[in-house]
Amino acid sequence: MAKSPFNQNTLFYGDNLDILREYIPDESIDLIYLDPPFNSQRTYNVLFKYESGEESEAQIAAFDDTWHWNAAAEETYHDLVTAAPDRVSQMIAALRQFIGPSQMLAYLVMMAARLVELHRVLKPTGSLYLHCDPTASHYLKIILDTIFGPEQFINEIVWKRTTTHSDAKRWSPVTDIILFYSKTNNFTWNPQHTDHHAEYVTTKYRYNDNDGRGPYRLDNMTSPNPRPNLMYEWKGHASPPKGWRYSKETMLKLDQEGRIWYPSSKDKRIQLKRYLNEMPGRIVDNLWLDINPINSQAAERLGYPTQKPLELLERILQASSNLGDIVIDPFCGCGTTVAAAQKLNRRWIGIDITHLSIALMKYRLKEMFPDAKFQIVGEPTSVQSARQLAQDDRFQFEWWALSLVKARPSGGEQGSKQGKKGADRGIDGVITFIDDASGKPKRILVQVKSGKVSSSQIRDLVGTVKREGAAMGFFITLEAPTRDMTTEAVSAGFYQSPGWNQRFPTIQILTIEELLRGVVPQMPPTSMTFKQAQRVKEDGPQQKSLFD
Repeated sequence: MAKSPFNQNTLFYGDNLDILREYIPDESIDLIYLDPPFNSQRTYNVLFKYESGEESEAQIAAFDDTWHWNAAAEETYHDLVTAAPDRVSQMIAALRQFIGPSQMLAYLVMMAARLVELHRVLKPTGSLYLHCDPTASHYLKIILDTIFGPEQFINEIVWKRTTTHSDAKRWSPVTDIILFYSKTNNFTWNPQHTDHHAEYVTTKYRYNDNDGRGPYRLDNMTSPNPRPNLMYEWKGHASPPKGWRYSKETMLKLDQEGRIWYPSSKDKRIQLKRYLNEMPGRIVDNLWLDINPINSQAAERLGYPTQKPLELLERILQASSNLGDIVIDPFCGCGTTVAAAQKLNRRWIGIDITHLSIALMKYRLKEMFPDAKFQIVGEPTSVQSARQLAQDDRFQFEWWALSLVKARPSGGEQGSKQGKKGADRGIDGVITFIDDASGKPKRILVQVKSGKVSSSQIRDLVGTVKREGAAMGFFITLEAPTRDMTTEAVSAGFYQSPGWNQRFPTIQILTIEELLRGVVPQMPPTSMTFKQAQRVKEDGPQQKSLFD
């Protein structure tokens, strides 16, 4: 049974399956968007490679699209077969017989368990959008048909996510698929429109009276069905055989507004002027070519590999939810869904299994919406809970600790597991800042330690800072530093900031206990190290509660 609802927007750290079961009540969510790992970084054949033998559950890392058939997958499969609705049980058993215990089956079992819970929490008027690629979309549609019912399939949306590129012996894959399902036939729907194509405007809107109202097209004023009561003469123009489309009162109003086009000959029909600037535009169909992907030059790019455009989520939220509705994203990554929900004044819940993502979302929301109110559930709030996180998962502890000083994990793309303890010479994170007229970025190197610490580690950090040409170094530790460590740090001297005419200790030791108390490192001012999100104005009145 789910716990009592919350009274504000919420970010959850943890496994979304556990969080859905523990916290989210039945039929409480208006809209679900999920963009789960695609396995898109792996070849199709590898996904079907059989795996055997017992292995411990691997720690799930940020952006890791690999799923294995292991003890955890077997346990989830068993739960689905024995406890899920009968149709789901039979479907999963049939998939196992067909696919075998492969990485693909592990992925589908993981998804099926979560989709069962997502169906449970969705309101009768709610909808679900599942973003995927062709690698597994056909299997996911079978799972969704089984859980929601095939009659609740609404659309398969195709989004062009990139431009054509060279691919050997196949058509270039440039699209993603978004599967759209509803809980019932009584689902929220707000049709969306976009600008007409230029060719259409040029061809259809050929008239302009140069009266400031812009171009218009002509439309028939004849009734589509026989209307004897609307058969009358209008300003010398005989009634059409079936009558006019409008009453005399409406015709008079249209005439006074200059909306009727009168031909030079009485033999021709009068027509209605439909002005371009009053038309809602072209109705959006299921082929989305007009939303650009996040490229390297995009203003909203944060450096998160699977980041989706804000415009994409805005379209989905505007179509399938209303002001004040509750939106949930169980794989929220860098938080585009919650950012769109905040902007459009929907209430929201975001869930992610990495502290890296939670940190990125937290800072993104604060940058985009300075007045936004939300809570975070699952982050350590004490030294004891921090120590427990370190014992459970060293990498998650490391990412969480780095977020306390707004540091970016080292090693290529943000969140990459590459470059650990070797290529990065023991450096776990980096803070970048600019403090002189040259505009050249400078770096602060960050080390995180959850175990025993010693003065030799401070000496190593001093050497790494010098060797790498960095400005400063931060040493974050769960355990209290020794006197010798403090001495080594002080002996490293100071960094003189030319831009602020101020000096800062070159090496700073920061304990988790201090950071949780609100102690901040001494350094030149800087925005978040993850690329700063653009500030956005929220639309409409603010929502004050999550569940009313």
